[in-house]
Amino acid sequence: MAHELITSENGGPTPRRIADSYVQALADLDPLTAIYLGVNLDDDRLTDLSPAGSDALADLGRRTLAELDAAEAAGAADSEAERRCARLLRERLTAELAVHDAGENYVAVRNLGSPVHNVREVFTIMPTATEDDWGLIGRRLARVPQAIAQYRETLAAGIERGLLSGPRQVATVIDQIAEWLEGEVPGGWFGTFVQDAPEALRAELGATAVAATDALSELRDWLAEVYAPAAADTPDTVGRERYARFVRYWTGADLDLDEAYRWAWEQFHDLDAQMRTEAEKVLPGSTPMQAMKWLETDGPAIKGEEAVREYLQGLMDGAINDLQGTHFDLAEPLLKVESRLAPAGSAAAPYYTQPSLDFSRPGRTWLPTLGRESFPVWDLVSTWYHEGVPGHHLQLAQWTYVANKLSTYQVTLGGVSANLEGWALYAERLMDELGYLTDPGARLGYLNAQMMRALRVIVDIGMHAGLDFPADSPYRAGEPMLPDAAREFFGLYCGLSSDFLDSELVRYLGLPGQAIGYKLGERAWLQGRAAAKAAAEARGEEFDLKAWHMAALSQGSLGLDDLVAELAAL
Repeated sequence: MAHELITSENGGPTPRRIADSYVQALADLDPLTAIYLGVNLDDDRLTDLSPAGSDALADLGRRTLAELDAAEAAGAADSEAERRCARLLRERLTAELAVHDAGENYVAVRNLGSPVHNVREVFTIMPTATEDDWGLIGRRLARVPQAIAQYRETLAAGIERGLLSGPRQVATVIDQIAEWLEGEVPGGWFGTFVQDAPEALRAELGATAVAATDALSELRDWLAEVYAPAAADTPDTVGRERYARFVRYWTGADLDLDEAYRWAWEQFHDLDAQMRTEAEKVLPGSTPMQAMKWLETDGPAIKGEEAVREYLQGLMDGAINDLQGTHFDLAEPLLKVESRLAPAGSAAAPYYTQPSLDFSRPGRTWLPTLGRESFPVWDLVSTWYHEGVPGHHLQLAQWTYVANKLSTYQVTLGGVSANLEGWALYAERLMDELGYLTDPGARLGYLNAQMMRALRVIVDIGMHAGLDFPADSPYRAGEPMLPDAAREFFGLYCGLSSDFLDSELVRYLGLPGQAIGYKLGERAWLQGRAAAKAAAEARGEEFDLKAWHMAALSQGSLGLDDLVAELAAL
């Protein structure tokens, strides 16, 4: 597919058409992204993970910005819909190019969302219903060794340039790959995956899986023997300049980091007080940590992986049934969302994957089981309101549904993490406001989730920007926010497992700036709702929350620089 610019009837391009032309071209250059979009379904390639592949994507971004410049100069952004799309496209591509031009593609060793993670995880969303589907899987699986070689080429170039990931990332990824290599059948995770293939293809696919796994094994050994020694003295944190660049990428805003840090500490103290009140209801005389530990070991729990998958499916189905027509007006395709178990070796956090553009692949939530057989429910309820309904699923599936009224770009590639995660955290709060979290254990789980997001702002900004614990901190006041201290502080005030918190710390160090978008994004959504409600009341009108929700979810992606004003005007 060539980058062929789609034009309007009068022969001139518009921002929305330029944006969608960009999506088409990027899907051709980046087959992994195409799979998530549900396009180019017969393409059996994997993305070029070499430096040349990254440069080609950057060149596409620069050409697209030049086309946007010309279109705006010609007056093509002549409506609010076109102006909104143009703002988003320019901001996103500029932020992405800033990250690329700083050489961050050479530092792509991290425990979540790295190129090698994406190569593996893409197989979990490919269709598997027919023999032809498995044939396509086999052809793509045969390309895994080449993709891993390209990824290694990029990392080797990073070593030459002095651009390396920190030791914690390297050690974690080595351990993750080691887990992928394990399995009862040859070929590790890939070998287990192809066991579900039709019998006629199973032997061939099994051999292909072994070759892919051998390439992973070689990558693990190279990371341990070559990359890890080279990265041994690399700081785990990125410093304020790099951090600010990542904050723009993840939030769509140039945030005042010191203000955000102070605000997060205010949230910490408020949530700590609320959690102490709720803990007393769960276990009289206990602290929040004691109450959460009791809930984890002695509270209600679901036994077995399939049982917990069904439980989470029931939570989402029940939320859709209750909210439809009362607080949301959902089209039929949005009523289906699937609960799935995440593949072994995933990071510890649950996640959601968006439906394909034609809804042939529904939205899905994914629970990493981490080898467990018992699943306490106290912290699952609000989490699935976040990941599923009314969280990520309602926003991302609604974006998909209205793509033809906006642009494909605005509802897919142009997504701003802080907008997405802010809505999902708002969704948790909404369910609390609507009375769905009255059970003391479930509400303590919700408050703990809010505390986790406040702590993320504190430790992420504190570590990377080199800040100190403030004077009113109950822990090491006045001392620097170093990773080990941040991990200990996090564990003292967040009732999640040690393994989960260890994974979280590595995540923050590997994706600087991403974790702050949850709480800061929620703040923007709440500010926008409050302003819209105040404006309606000033006009003498009753605020229609359902109408506001649907209008807010139908405007596509926005960065935090634009979100509050746009929400206030609805």
